[in-house]
Amino acid sequence: MTPEIRLLAEQIGPALLAQNWQLATAESCTGGLISAAITEVAGSSAWFDRGFVTYSNEAKVELLGVSLLTLHAHGAVSEQTVREMLAGALARSVAHVAVAISGIAGPAGGTEDKPVGTVCFGWQRRGYPARCLTLHLDGDRAAVRTAGTRVALEGILSLLQEH
Repeated sequence: MTPEIRLLAEQIGPALLAQNWQLATAESCTGGLISAAITEVAGSSAWFDRGFVTYSNEAKVELLGVSLLTLHAHGAVSEQTVREMLAGALARSVAHVAVAISGIAGPAGGTEDKPVGTVCFGWQRRGYPARCLTLHLDGDRAAVRTAGTRVALEGILSLLQEH
Protein backbone atom coordinates (compact mmCIF):
# COMPACT_ATOMS: atom_id res chain seq x y z
CA MET A 1 0.00 0.00 0.00
CA THR A 2 1.33 3.41 -0.94
CA PRO A 3 1.60 6.18 1.66
CA GLU A 4 -0.98 8.18 -0.34
CA ILE A 5 -3.50 5.33 -0.20
CA ARG A 6 -2.89 4.85 3.51
CA LEU A 7 -3.46 8.57 4.16
CA LEU A 8 -6.71 8.54 2.18
CA ALA A 9 -7.96 5.49 4.07
CA GLU A 10 -7.09 7.14 7.38
CA GLN A 11 -9.06 10.27 6.43
CA ILE A 12 -12.21 8.35 5.49
CA GLY A 13 -12.79 6.94 8.98
CA PRO A 14 -13.20 10.23 10.86
CA ALA A 15 -15.43 11.60 8.08
CA LEU A 16 -17.73 8.57 8.34
CA LEU A 17 -17.69 8.59 12.14
CA ALA A 18 -18.64 12.28 12.21
CA GLN A 19 -21.91 11.31 10.48
CA ASN A 20 -22.24 7.96 12.29
CA TRP A 21 -22.13 6.27 8.87
CA GLN A 22 -20.83 2.93 7.62
CA LEU A 23 -19.09 2.10 4.32
CA ALA A 24 -19.43 -0.87 1.96
CA THR A 25 -17.24 -1.73 -1.03
CA ALA A 26 -18.08 -3.62 -4.22
CA GLU A 27 -14.87 -4.52 -6.02
CA SER A 28 -14.01 -6.33 -9.20
CA CYS A 29 -10.63 -5.44 -10.75
CA THR A 30 -9.09 -4.40 -7.42
CA GLY A 31 -9.93 -7.77 -5.89
CA GLY A 32 -10.27 -6.42 -2.36
CA LEU A 33 -7.48 -3.81 -2.38
CA ILE A 34 -9.90 -1.04 -1.37
CA SER A 35 -11.18 -3.11 1.54
CA ALA A 36 -7.61 -4.04 2.47
CA ALA A 37 -6.56 -0.38 2.55
CA ILE A 38 -9.54 0.47 4.74
CA THR A 39 -9.00 -2.40 7.17
CA GLU A 40 -5.32 -1.47 7.56
CA VAL A 41 -6.64 1.48 9.58
CA ALA A 42 -6.97 0.66 13.26
CA GLY A 43 -10.56 1.06 14.40
CA SER A 44 -12.04 0.65 10.92
CA SER A 45 -14.54 -1.86 12.32
CA ALA A 46 -16.41 1.17 13.69
CA TRP A 47 -17.11 2.49 10.18
CA PHE A 48 -16.53 -0.30 7.64
CA ASP A 49 -19.49 -2.65 7.32
CA ARG A 50 -18.43 -5.07 4.57
CA GLY A 51 -16.73 -5.60 1.26
CA PHE A 52 -17.94 -7.57 -1.73
CA VAL A 53 -15.26 -8.95 -4.04
CA THR A 54 -17.21 -9.82 -7.17
CA TYR A 55 -14.55 -10.60 -9.71
CA SER A 56 -16.66 -12.82 -11.96
CA ASN A 57 -19.92 -11.88 -13.65
CA GLU A 58 -21.58 -14.71 -11.73
CA ALA A 59 -20.48 -13.17 -8.44
CA LYS A 60 -21.80 -9.76 -9.52
CA VAL A 61 -25.18 -11.36 -10.22
CA GLU A 62 -25.33 -13.63 -7.16
CA LEU A 63 -23.88 -11.33 -4.50
CA LEU A 64 -24.92 -7.88 -5.72
CA GLY A 65 -27.94 -8.53 -7.93
CA VAL A 66 -26.39 -7.11 -11.09
CA SER A 67 -28.69 -7.91 -14.00
CA LEU A 68 -27.56 -10.38 -16.66
CA LEU A 69 -29.20 -8.05 -19.18
CA THR A 70 -26.95 -5.20 -18.05
CA LEU A 71 -23.86 -7.40 -18.26
CA HIS A 72 -24.78 -8.62 -21.76
CA ALA A 73 -25.74 -5.18 -23.05
CA HIS A 74 -22.96 -3.09 -21.51
CA GLY A 75 -20.34 -5.50 -20.15
CA ALA A 76 -18.87 -5.84 -16.69
CA VAL A 77 -16.72 -2.78 -17.26
CA SER A 78 -19.42 -0.15 -17.62
CA GLU A 79 -20.99 2.59 -15.59
CA GLN A 80 -24.30 0.74 -15.85
CA THR A 81 -22.80 -2.30 -14.13
CA VAL A 82 -21.08 -0.16 -11.49
CA ARG A 83 -24.41 1.54 -10.71
CA GLU A 84 -25.99 -1.86 -10.12
CA MET A 85 -23.02 -2.94 -8.01
CA LEU A 86 -23.56 0.14 -5.83
CA ALA A 87 -27.27 -0.53 -5.49
CA GLY A 88 -26.55 -4.14 -4.52
CA ALA A 89 -23.92 -3.18 -1.95
CA LEU A 90 -26.29 -0.71 -0.30
CA ALA A 91 -29.23 -3.12 -0.41
CA ARG A 92 -27.19 -5.94 1.13
CA SER A 93 -25.53 -3.95 3.92
CA VAL A 94 -26.23 -1.39 6.60
CA ALA A 95 -23.83 1.03 4.92
CA HIS A 96 -24.77 4.62 4.24
CA VAL A 97 -22.06 5.01 1.59
CA ALA A 98 -20.79 2.58 -1.04
CA VAL A 99 -18.02 2.51 -3.61
CA ALA A 100 -17.86 0.20 -6.62
CA ILE A 101 -15.16 -0.49 -9.19
CA SER A 102 -14.88 -2.64 -12.30
CA GLY A 103 -12.12 -2.49 -14.86
CA ILE A 104 -9.58 -4.14 -17.12
CA ALA A 105 -6.25 -4.33 -15.31
CA GLY A 106 -4.51 -6.35 -18.02
CA PRO A 107 -2.25 -7.40 -19.45
CA ALA A 108 -4.98 -9.09 -21.53
CA GLY A 109 -8.72 -8.57 -21.77
CA GLY A 110 -8.81 -5.19 -23.45
CA THR A 111 -10.72 -4.39 -26.63
CA GLU A 112 -10.69 -1.47 -29.04
CA ASP A 113 -13.66 0.07 -27.21
CA LYS A 114 -12.37 -0.79 -23.75
CA PRO A 115 -8.58 -1.04 -23.74
CA VAL A 116 -6.52 -2.32 -20.84
CA GLY A 117 -6.59 0.35 -18.14
CA THR A 118 -10.30 1.19 -18.60
CA VAL A 119 -11.81 1.42 -15.13
CA CYS A 120 -15.34 2.39 -14.11
CA PHE A 121 -15.95 3.82 -10.66
CA GLY A 122 -19.09 4.57 -8.70
CA TRP A 123 -19.90 6.21 -5.38
CA GLN A 124 -23.26 6.51 -3.72
CA ARG A 125 -24.79 7.74 -0.52
CA ARG A 126 -27.93 5.86 0.49
CA GLY A 127 -30.99 7.70 -0.82
CA TYR A 128 -29.04 9.80 -3.33
CA PRO A 129 -28.13 9.26 -6.99
CA ALA A 130 -24.96 7.38 -7.85
CA ARG A 131 -21.95 9.19 -9.25
CA CYS A 132 -19.98 7.32 -11.86
CA LEU A 133 -16.72 7.96 -13.68
CA THR A 134 -14.78 6.05 -16.31
CA LEU A 135 -11.03 6.60 -16.57
CA HIS A 136 -8.15 5.14 -18.51
CA LEU A 137 -5.37 4.35 -16.04
CA ASP A 138 -1.83 3.87 -17.34
CA GLY A 139 0.68 1.24 -16.42
CA ASP A 140 0.89 -2.48 -15.84
CA ARG A 141 -1.62 -4.59 -13.92
CA ALA A 142 -0.29 -3.57 -10.50
CA ALA A 143 -0.26 0.11 -11.45
CA VAL A 144 -3.85 0.02 -12.73
CA ARG A 145 -5.08 -1.74 -9.60
CA THR A 146 -3.18 0.64 -7.30
CA ALA A 147 -4.38 3.74 -9.17
CA GLY A 148 -7.93 2.36 -9.13
CA THR A 149 -7.76 1.95 -5.37
CA ARG A 150 -6.49 5.52 -4.98
CA VAL A 151 -9.23 7.00 -7.20
CA ALA A 152 -11.90 5.00 -5.37
CA LEU A 153 -10.73 6.26 -1.98
CA GLU A 154 -10.46 9.84 -3.25
CA GLY A 155 -14.04 9.62 -4.47
CA ILE A 156 -15.29 8.35 -1.12
CA LEU A 157 -13.53 11.19 0.67
CA SER A 158 -14.89 13.74 -1.81
CA LEU A 159 -18.44 12.48 -1.31
CA LEU A 160 -18.05 12.59 2.47
CA GLN A 161 -16.60 16.11 2.46
CA GLU A 162 -19.70 17.38 0.67
CA HIS A 163 -22.04 16.20 3.43
